[in-house]
Amino acid sequence: MKKDRILWADDEIDLLKAHVLFLEAKGYEVVCVNNGKDAVQRCEEQHFDIIFLDENMPGMSGLEALSLIKEKDTSVPVVMITKSEEENLMEQAIGKKIADYLIKPVNPNQILLSIKKNINKTEIISSTTTDDYRTEFTKIGSLINESSQFNDWAEVYKKLVYWEIQLENADQQMQELLRMQKEEANSTFVKYIKKNYEEWFDTDVERPMLSHELFKKRIFPILDNGEKVFLIILDNFRLDQWRVIKDLLSDDFIVENEELYSSILPTATQYARNAIFAGLLPLQIKKMFPQYWVEEGDDEGKNIYEKELLQSQIDRYRKKYTFSYHKISDPTAGEKLVSDLPQHIGKQLNVAVYNFVDMLSHARTDSKMIRELASTEAAYRSLTKSWFQHSSILSLFKALAQQDIKIIITTDHGTIRADKAIRVIGDKNTNTNLRYKIGKNLDYNPKEVLAIKQPDKIGLPSLNVSSTYIFAGNNDFFAYPNNYNYYVSYYKNTFQHGGISIEEMIIPLVTLRRK
Repeated sequence: MKKDRILWADDEIDLLKAHVLFLEAKGYEVVCVNNGKDAVQRCEEQHFDIIFLDENMPGMSGLEALSLIKEKDTSVPVVMITKSEEENLMEQAIGKKIADYLIKPVNPNQILLSIKKNINKTEIISSTTTDDYRTEFTKIGSLINESSQFNDWAEVYKKLVYWEIQLENADQQMQELLRMQKEEANSTFVKYIKKNYEEWFDTDVERPMLSHELFKKRIFPILDNGEKVFLIILDNFRLDQWRVIKDLLSDDFIVENEELYSSILPTATQYARNAIFAGLLPLQIKKMFPQYWVEEGDDEGKNIYEKELLQSQIDRYRKKYTFSYHKISDPTAGEKLVSDLPQHIGKQLNVAVYNFVDMLSHARTDSKMIRELASTEAAYRSLTKSWFQHSSILSLFKALAQQDIKIIITTDHGTIRADKAIRVIGDKNTNTNLRYKIGKNLDYNPKEVLAIKQPDKIGLPSLNVSSTYIFAGNNDFFAYPNNYNYYVSYYKNTFQHGGISIEEMIIPLVTLRRK
């Protein structure tokens, strides 16, 4: 096994022999030099896993040596050791991106702790995290089996997301164990939805808040209280993606509230997002505002009337709010929103819909390059975080941090990595979505789907009197028998939405206020 190699530069290195022997006994290889020039030269000759530099050496100082070492290798952790506690000296060292700062005299355990923090940290954290998840595994399994209400499932999902992020760097065996537990959760959640979803549309039943109730229950009460709201809808946005961007906002905002609610079925933009803006279920939209409803088979865009639907909802509740609406589908539109923010911020309500995450999931299906960049769930989260960090949306948040305004972040639905094909047969009028189908002559295995033969019971329109909706659950996706193998290979392990899973249906709603 390769030993971690340490370089220790100190003009009194001979007096530190006991420290060196202590580290060697712990299994480290220690190379000693007594001046900064030799330290730089050794770094040019070989790689070190960590470097200890005495700041006050004759000739080349520790800070000078640090600069030259970092020019050669920016990633190597360097620990500065000094007798001085001067603030200016500390700031200079920190500015040069040292890994740690120790004040003489140092003892062997201080040195060992610094080594473990900097070169053994990932291994230690991974080991501890793995042990912690093993302890939690049984508890989460019990929660899955005992969940009987939506709030129970929300707690299960939170725990799974937490461990999914914590175990990103764990060994393959532990990640596989989590994946299997997540599949178990989804399988049981599908049974819960099959049993309870239709009942959610009875007025007296206990159920979660649904898409069409977002404005009525969460947005309008804030506006009625005299506060301004900036609503940001990130299409296809999941709880795990919120978790990884949360830290990017922590310098400017406090999370005032974080909750989970449910997208309606189908978990697709045409249905769930139109329901959000209209404050109505899709069947109600079609009946009350047929001019704003676009059928599955129509070539027209499915979400081109969101502003009009929002106005209709405001009018229906006899509100007089002033509002602006913005759909952001490219960098130019995002930059324009930021630059034009002063003229919008006076309005009581501003709404911005960002389609990047949705486009990312579709691009991952169509582009080999994007598939490679987002080859795992962790990579998919990382790509989302990178977009958020380097696009105009972060500039928008920075600008909003200067305003006295409530910011609400949510989505219309989530997405799931689909990897198991199930067969379906439909006529030429059947829609193309891979996670749900609507048609009058669908042939399918009833054990593999949730079939809704009376769509009006869950607020969905019918194309004709015999229309049936079927929804895939777990990580399944629909494939037609003709060209079956091509279809399966093309769509396997792509991110899809429209069906039943905790990732698609249980969605975040976050309220922020500036610090």
